[in-house]
Amino acid sequence: MTLLLLAGTGEAKRIAWGLADSGLRVLASLAGATRSPEPLPVPTRIGGFGGEDGFREVLAAENIRAVLDATHPFADRISDRTARICAQLGLPYAQLVRPAWTPQDGDDWTQITTPEDAAPHVPMGATVFLATGRQTVARFRALEGRRILVRVIDPPSAPLPFEGGEFVIGRPPFSVASEVALFEGLGVTHLVTKNAGGNGGRAKLDAARRLGLPVLMIARPAPTTGVIVPSVEEALAWVKQQ
Repeated sequence: MTLLLLAGTGEAKRIAWGLADSGLRVLASLAGATRSPEPLPVPTRIGGFGGEDGFREVLAAENIRAVLDATHPFADRISDRTARICAQLGLPYAQLVRPAWTPQDGDDWTQITTPEDAAPHVPMGATVFLATGRQTVARFRALEGRRILVRVIDPPSAPLPFEGGEFVIGRPPFSVASEVALFEGLGVTHLVTKNAGGNGGRAKLDAARRLGLPVLMIARPAPTTGVIVPSVEEALAWVKQQ
């Protein structure tokens, strides 16, 4: 059996290492959003599939017999397409969906549905830290009139698509102490993030709580209708069952 591992998260790295010496042929796939991704211990392709037809071609060419989706919880278009095509082809498919973050005592969260919903909750003149990734930046255009800080991993190749914004370069993992120091140094008054869940991005939320910063939390999309596994351990167990 050849397993296709849709990667790009910390969980996907752990899955790849868990399968590296299993004797199973694994092909990992990275979307290519990061210029210098950390290498995985299994054969890896980098870049998109070229749409639905390209994805089907890869499945056939690589003799894929099962697909484990360990992409970001907000990569819903990729997950929905993958689940649908696997169902049509009769291929086993599972999606790893880490538990969502929930507010704790001392948190000041406002739940929003889309990036466009953020502007009414942020006063003019505020300093907004966007920890939402580069892909959706244009959807925060209504925040013009505030100072907008956009954290990215790689140095940008193009300017922000609106006035009043600047990039903050940083590569995870981040500690709570480093996030507190960053927010204080930049004069951040509001944090906007996606409810990605997991431990990797939790530090910014803990820092916001410590500083008393309001957080705008973008709700995650619904998972696919396929098999859902909540942890790396259960994802590895699912692979063994196949």
